[in-house]
This record gives sequence, structure tokens and C-alpha cells, in this order.
Amino acid sequence: MARKAEIRTGTAGWVFEPWRGTFFPPGLVQKKELSYAASRLTSIEINATFRATQKPTSFAKWAGETPEGFQFSVKGPQLVTHIRRLKNCRQELANFFASGPLALGDRLGPFVWQLPPNLAFDATSFAAFLDMLPKSVEDYLALAQEADGAKAEPYLDAKNVGAIRHAIEPRHKSFDDPEAMALFRQHNVARVIADTLDNPGRELTADFAYCRLQGPARAGASGYEEGDIRDWAEVMGGWRDAGRDVFAYFVHEDKLHAPQNAIALRQALGITLPGD
Repeated sequence: MARKAEIRTGTAGWVFEPWRGTFFPPGLVQKKELSYAASRLTSIEINATFRATQKPTSFAKWAGETPEGFQFSVKGPQLVTHIRRLKNCRQELANFFASGPLALGDRLGPFVWQLPPNLAFDATSFAAFLDMLPKSVEDYLALAQEADGAKAEPYLDAKNVGAIRHAIEPRHKSFDDPEAMALFRQHNVARVIADTLDNPGRELTADFAYCRLQGPARAGASGYEEGDIRDWAEVMGGWRDAGRDVFAYFVHEDKLHAPQNAIALRQALGITLPGD
């Protein structure tokens, strides 16, 4: 029997001071914030990996503070996306994959790669980057074994790890190109759906959907309203019913209300948690 597709909703990160007393209950100690967030959300995007290498013990600790079925997505490092700009980065990729994301176990969701706004589409370099991304646990381990062992012992325990998936968020208009979209599809890599006026597209390129909702994509909007949530619930429900997993994060300028929006979307989809 085929596994039923799932929708997970959440936020980018869980450390945000204005959430204390608004999303997080007054008096909740900071070390319990992840556990609380994971009781209301079903996924969180780990952004700490963008700027600094994290340790396996940190990934394992985060996984241990979340309930069964919860998943993290993991943001790829700026060394790959912004410094190397996707070129000549095999060693950096190996070092990143060896650094410990596997310690999340079954809490490991997709990897997400956010490209700099001034990085234009180049078919040759983009195709080469997509070729390097591991698409299976076996490919992941093979690349991680190329890590620079002088920096840290590679973490290669893939116990309970499921699918290895990738999403890429291009932020240059040149990626609105049939050749770019064909490459996304060829490699089963999800083009991130941003839901902005500049990038309103909802076209899927992989067997799952990855949304970093930064809109909504309508003029004059200052944040997501009830109607926007209902619309996204209908769209995402259709994707799920067609067999696609969905990861949806509210990461827009109205970050203060991101957790409430993620909860509202989850509830509009009929997904309940014990705290509801």
C-alpha cells in the first residue's frame, strides 16, 4: 500500500524574540521553545546551517525535542550558494553533508538552497550543480565520504533517514526560462514557491512541493488573511491528494504572525495536533 502524501506547515527558524509572549507562552524558558513550537507546527526550516557549520550533536538534540512525524528542512550553506555561487563546490557540498544533518534521522526533510538575488541562470553551471546533489541515501553517503576529514570526522550514520530531497529558491528573473524549469524537473528538484508579486508562480517541478510563503501575491497586501489561507489550503490539498508531499513555511515580512499563519493553514487543511 502506497504511503499517503502529507502536508507540513511551519516557520523559518524558531528563535525570534517577538514571538516570546505572542506565540510562546509568557515565561517559557528559551531552551524549551523548540519543543513548544514543534507541538504546534509540523515542520521548521533550520536556517543556522546557512551561516555556520552545525554539529551532529546539535542535529540530534533538535530531533529529540520534536514529536514523531515532525520534520526539519535544512538550509544549504552560503559558502555554496553565495560564495561559490554553485560553481566548483563539490568539496564544500561534501563537507556540509558530512557535518551531521543525518543525525536528524527520520526528522530530516528536504534541503533548501536559497540563491542570491544577483545570481542569473546559467544552464551549464546550474546543470552541473544539480548533477552533484545527492538524490538517494547511497549518493549522499558517497559524497559525504569525500569530506575534508581534517576539519571533522564525517557523520555517516543514516539510520531512519528517508528520502533525500532538494528545493532551490532562485531569486533572479532569468530562471523563468523553460530550460531552467526542464532542469528542475529532470533532477526532481522542487523550485521554491515564493507567493510574491514578483514571483507568483505555483508550478511544481518535483514529486513534492516546497513553499516559502513571502506574500501574498496580490497588490496592497500587508500579510496573509483568512481568504489567503483558505486558498492555499485548497491548492495544497489538491497537491497532497495527487500524491505530493508539501512543505509550507511562512517566511514573509510579517514574521510576527508566521506561527499563527502556519497553524491556521494546518487547521484549514483539517490537520489536528494534541494541543488544538
